[in-house]
Parts: sequence; structure tokens; C-alpha cells
Amino acid sequence: MTKAAELAKMGEVLTNSQIGGRRNLIINGAMQVAQRGTSQTGITASANEGYSTVDRFAFDGAGHNAVFTATQSTDAPTGFSNSLKMDCTTADTSIGASDYLMLQTRLEGFDVQQLKKGTSSAEKVTVSFYVKGNASATYTCELQDDENGRTNGQLFSVTTDWTRVVLTFDGDTTGTIPNDNTIGLRLNMWFHVGSTYDGGTFTSNQWTGTANERVGSITSFFDSTDRTFFLTGVQLEVGSQATPFEHRSFGEELLLCQRYFSHSGDPVNNSFVHHCYTTTDAYGNFGFPVSMRTSPTVTLAATGSSYFYSAGSSRSITSFNVQNPSDLNFQHKAVVSGITSGHAGHVDTNSSVRFYEADAEL
Repeated sequence: MTKAAELAKMGEVLTNSQIGGRRNLIINGAMQVAQRGTSQTGITASANEGYSTVDRFAFDGAGHNAVFTATQSTDAPTGFSNSLKMDCTTADTSIGASDYLMLQTRLEGFDVQQLKKGTSSAEKVTVSFYVKGNASATYTCELQDDENGRTNGQLFSVTTDWTRVVLTFDGDTTGTIPNDNTIGLRLNMWFHVGSTYDGGTFTSNQWTGTANERVGSITSFFDSTDRTFFLTGVQLEVGSQATPFEHRSFGEELLLCQRYFSHSGDPVNNSFVHHCYTTTDAYGNFGFPVSMRTSPTVTLAATGSSYFYSAGSSRSITSFNVQNPSDLNFQHKAVVSGITSGHAGHVDTNSSVRFYEADAEL
């Protein structure tokens, strides 16, 4: 790059306010964090969808009869360690009108106010990511404003080599995004679609409220059991210039993910202190690593996989209960026979289960 070109690029970056602070609005774009697990098989339109492997990336689909596997893969371009891999295991070449499959990441309204959406000064945004597949393919990348029913899509190509895709989307002067903890914006990737969503006239980089204009002419990911797709380095930034991917430390990325999902730790004989309040009720308090987006849904381990230890004795647990959950913590009640009020005890889980999982996903 010549000195003049380098200075011109720096000027554009400065103009778009892309130096300083956090540029990438996407969490876990390098696919490093996978708190739920590194692989999920048997994903269908009715089972195992949602957040199944890498954090902050969810599958959404309907109608189709196909099946696929999602994996946190170590196949990645230079400078990255992980990617999200999709692998079609059961094809579906009969596409119904309302059939679809997409991968999406959802951003809080709090985090997208700088886009100035719905104002006369709405900002352009640039989306970039690395992709590859088993064969050439074409899919649609889309911004979706839930609040106002507005979408903007562009086609992108996939080859058998890792390539970086860069797409700049025009700002939208229609429909403001609430400044709260609900979904402010979705970044979608469409892989399989029926005429309900692609039967109209698709115009690239155009905000629309018409459902059948959302998706262009794309390859069906479910056309063959040979079909694969790899994705990493996902970045969304304000302005028309794609800057290098913003790598964050694993610890920072994990904390950002834990606002939406956290757990008690990988199950290796976990032990949690409780206070024996009565002769049957013991209570423990559990704080989350960070303030969660909202009061989460807390799922507890089965009582049969845990035991209560107090005063040198092991006792079976009759039931578990979550009490007073908030975005910061929750109280846990264990019902146990034959304990002594005022004593301390601890709940131990076996090596195959987590004591709790807390879900506050968008």
C-alpha cells in the first residue's frame, strides 16, 4: 500500500469513528466460547435449535425435514483458532413455501444506539466474516430490526477456501430501536428458504418491510449430505470501512457471553456450601459471574445426581428449588431429611452434571 493510500484509509477510519473503544459489536465472533458444548447432533426444525454450541449464535428454522450437526471446529483461517461448522446429515430437496433455516446472533438495544437508526443521520454499518464450504455456494446475510419489521439483505459467496466477506449496509432512517435490554438488531445468515421469504423481488442492500423480498436466490444448505459451512471472524462495525477483526482476550469474551448464559462450572465433583435453616431445609446463595441481561431461567441438576453432607453424614436430597432469582444471583433450597438447624452443610454433585445453568438469552 502506498503512503497516500495508507493515509486515505486512515482518514476514512477516523471519519467513521472506528479508532478507539470497542469496534466490533458482535460477541464471540471468533467462536472461542462454547459453554453449552462443542458439538450438537440431530438439529432439526423442531429439535435442538436455538443456542446449541458456540455462544451467542443460534439456529432458527421451520418446516424443513432436514437434519444437521453443529460443531465448534478447529478448522480456521490464519489468525483464528476456531470456527462454527455446520454439516448436513439428512438432506431435504423439497422446499415448502414457509420453510427456512438461518443462523443468527442477536444484539441488545442498549448496544446498537450508535447506529442512529430511524434518524436522518443513520449510520452505515459494515459486516465482515470468514467462510468456506465443501463446494461453491451462495447465501444471504441480513440485518433485521424486530421492533419495526425492517430487514436489509445482501448475497455472499462461499468457496472451498477460507475467504473474507465484506458487506456494507446503508443506514435506515425509518424506525428507531428502543434503548433497552430487548432485541435491538439481529444479524442473520439464510441457508435454506421457501417462497414466503424469497418469492418477491429481492434488492440488495435495501431496507424493506416486505417478507418475500428478504432473501435472494441462494443455495439450499440441505441439497446434499455433502454440504458443509464454516464461519468465523464475524464483525459488525459502524461505518463503511471494514477494519481488521478485533480480537479480544478469551477472558473478556467469556464474560461478555456470561451476560446471556452462565453455569456453575464444568462438572468435576462440584461442592456448594449451604446453611441448614430448619431440620429439613438448607439454603445456598449463588452469584453469577457478571450481571445477566435479565433475571435468568435457572435449571438445576437432578436430585438423584447430588447428595447433602453435614456433620459427617451423607443424606439424599428430596428436592431442589430455585428461589428469588435476579440478574445478580439466586437462592437455592435443598430439602433434606434429618439435618440440624444452624449447622452448615454442602451439596455435592457427581462428575457428570453441572449444578446449575442460568439462561438469559435474547
